[in-house]
Parts: sequence; structure tokens; C-alpha cells
Amino acid sequence: MNFESLVAGDLKTAEVVTVPPSMPISSLARLLADHGISSAPVTTPQGKLLGIVTEADLLRRLAGREDAPVGWLRSRFRDVDKQAENFARTHGMVAQDVMTKDVLTVAPDATAEHCAHLMEEHGIKRLPVVSEGRLVGMVSRADLLRAIFEPPARVGAGPGLENDATIRLALRRELRSQAWASSNYTSSVVKDGVVTLNGFVRSEAVRRALLVLAGRIEGVVRVEDQLMEAPFFLPGEYI
Repeated sequence: MNFESLVAGDLKTAEVVTVPPSMPISSLARLLADHGISSAPVTTPQGKLLGIVTEADLLRRLAGREDAPVGWLRSRFRDVDKQAENFARTHGMVAQDVMTKDVLTVAPDATAEHCAHLMEEHGIKRLPVVSEGRLVGMVSRADLLRAIFEPPARVGAGPGLENDATIRLALRRELRSQAWASSNYTSSVVKDGVVTLNGFVRSEAVRRALLVLAGRIEGVVRVEDQLMEAPFFLPGEYI
């Protein structure tokens, strides 16, 4: 199995602690503490996902006790629905009152890359995996680490073509595809699958990226680093 084949269905944790919408807040808080978890999906008896309650939701309920009352005049200029929702979430007695209803979910065939992108973009730690409206598991950041354990797919023309000429062509193609890699001051030598990179680079970051890029080419057995960071301005590099 390679990185590109991993999907949410492979990575998910199927044994998920769920709660009914009628669970009292005190019991819910105790459940999270006892199981050492930071959230719990709220589901129907049939497994339909209704929402999710997080530690942040419970802390917001606690902090809401010190919210200053909104005066009548100010309340006329504020979103009434938002005020009502905030009141329900800070004074609610059961899970369905305080849960987050607009939950970001993924299907079992969502790729590991897509799951990671959603978590990073929305600043969340886990994603419910839903199939036909039913919760079938959860993917967490820890689960996504399994995808990183798998070696990334190699770049190249395919099996059976792992010779030096093919490596040179693939390396040239990959370099042309990356704007940061365009340089008139680097060169490469390929012999017996060993790529030697020579010349000057504008920064340590570019050096590291070039080494990674070369190492991904199908057939490369080793990358030799003979690159040097330029001690002077490189004409044509900073346009």
C-alpha cells in the first residue's frame, strides 16, 4: 500500500464513543474525562450523525456564565438568531443543546491528503467518516500519521525503465515543473542510479527541496549533495 492509496476508510478508528442527543451535560463531561477524549459525536440510535460535542463547547458553556447581559438597545442591532443560539449553547442541559451541528465530514473513500487538507484549513483535529448518512468512524491527526509512515510514490516513467538516461529525463521534467527549482547555476550527473547535484543554490531551503525532488525519481538509489549556498547575488535568480 502506498501513500496515494490510503483513504479515510483505511485510516479511520471504527470504535468511536458516541452519545445520544438527550445525554445530560454533566454525564457528557464525565464521559469525556473518563475516556480521555476531547470530543464525542452525537448520533441517533440508528447511527445518523446529528452533531459533535467538543471540550470547547463545554468550556464555552462554562465561560458563558460570566458573559455580561446585552442591553435592550444593543440587542436590537445584533443578530437575534445568533443571540438565541448562543443562549441555548451556554445554558443547555443536554448534548443536543450544546453540540456543533454543522460538522465537517468525509466519505470512506476520501484520500489521506484530502483529510489532512481539511484539518489544516479548518483547524480541526478529527473528521467523522460518514457513509449513507451513518457514522462509520473517525479520522484523527494521529490516524493520518499512518499515511506518512508509507513511502511516497516515486516519480518516473514506470517500471523497467530505471536507467540513467530515463532518470535524467525524469529529473529534468520535475525541475521544469517547479518554479523554485529553476536555476542556471545547478547541474546534475547521473551514474548507476546515483544522482550528484552540483552548483550554487540561493538558500538552504532550495537545497533541501532539490535533494527531496531528486530522491523521488524512480530508479534513483542515492543522491549526492555537492551543492553550495551562493555567497553572492545570482543574476537572473531574483527577478
